[in-house]
Amino acid sequence: MPDYGGIVDYIVRRLVNHPEKVKVTSEQSEAGAVMITITTAQDDIGRIIGKRGATINAIRLVTKAASVKPGEKVDVDLA
Repeated sequence: MPDYGGIVDYIVRRLVNHPEKVKVTSEQSEAGAVMITITTAQDDIGRIIGKRGATINAIRLVTKAASVKPGEKVDVDLA
């Protein structure tokens, strides 16, 4: 299983102004999906979301692409 949390952490830390406040948690749900939650400083949330949600959608697309070969489901959420 690829390290989806590591992939998201790598991308998000390079987008924000306060990378030390980024926290990415990854947990397996009972249904088998991997849930990734991003927590960051309040003023960096807009940088992660991007215009019309383009950046967060791109992050979701990258994790989805990484999960195709192992056949897993990955959900990325911003808290």
